[in-house]
Amino acid sequence: MMLNNAGIGLRYQHLSQVLEQQPDVAWLEVHSENFFYDNVATLQLEEISENYPISLHTIGLSLGSHDKLDQKHLQNLVAAVARFKPDLISDHLSWSNVNGNSLNDLLPVPYTQESLNNFADKVKQVQDALGRQILIENPSSYLQFKDSNISEWEFFASLPQLCGCGLLLDVNNIFVSCFNHNYQPQDYLNAIDKDDVFEIHLAGHSKKILQQGDLLIDDHSERVSREVWDLYQTTLEQIGNKPTLIEWDTNIPDLSVLLDEAKQAQRFLDA
Repeated sequence: MMLNNAGIGLRYQHLSQVLEQQPDVAWLEVHSENFFYDNVATLQLEEISENYPISLHTIGLSLGSHDKLDQKHLQNLVAAVARFKPDLISDHLSWSNVNGNSLNDLLPVPYTQESLNNFADKVKQVQDALGRQILIENPSSYLQFKDSNISEWEFFASLPQLCGCGLLLDVNNIFVSCFNHNYQPQDYLNAIDKDDVFEIHLAGHSKKILQQGDLLIDDHSERVSREVWDLYQTTLEQIGNKPTLIEWDTNIPDLSVLLDEAKQAQRFLDA
């Protein structure tokens, strides 16, 4: 079990190194879709999973879409769960499919009651197929819908009661969205029931300088910022220790850098 320790996102570049060196890290998370089919990477992960707790982080269910769930994708996830026996399974408060077409992005949903009911229904369908709970991650966002009449944090926090899911609280996403939309991080944290949170994500972001003003981009391209570490400490003080993951998806560094970031997260948890 991963308990309340720090782990890292395992990317293709580090599979062989982790398999050979078995570094000192509490747990590993992978993107589910990369391991749906038999290939060298999938066989490597199967062997790695014998030595480390694994979390499956899914990016393709498109739970916020009004399209029907992609049953082939769902059954691939069911098979991956049976194969790797993850401690946790998660997806995003987002959508990516429309009219049978898939978009390579995690797009924001309007925060309305209709959207909330649709999202909760999709989560129930996934949990019924898996026979277990999944976690939903709060988004990073760069625009707002005129029709939204529920705050993002109220929408997100209401999901466990509606559909029985857990929450994956991405602290970097909170920081990014609050900066971009002039939200207050404390409002976000105050809305969350600590018992609904089963995992935390930390990552780096970048800043774009635009004529209209600065914009933060959740690109997972660098170390966790000082401001996000501060918000992480506040989060732990408010909701308690949770398994915490270091994400890094672009400009992927040496494995030692990820392990160093995980050690920093572990120091916060130990404190």
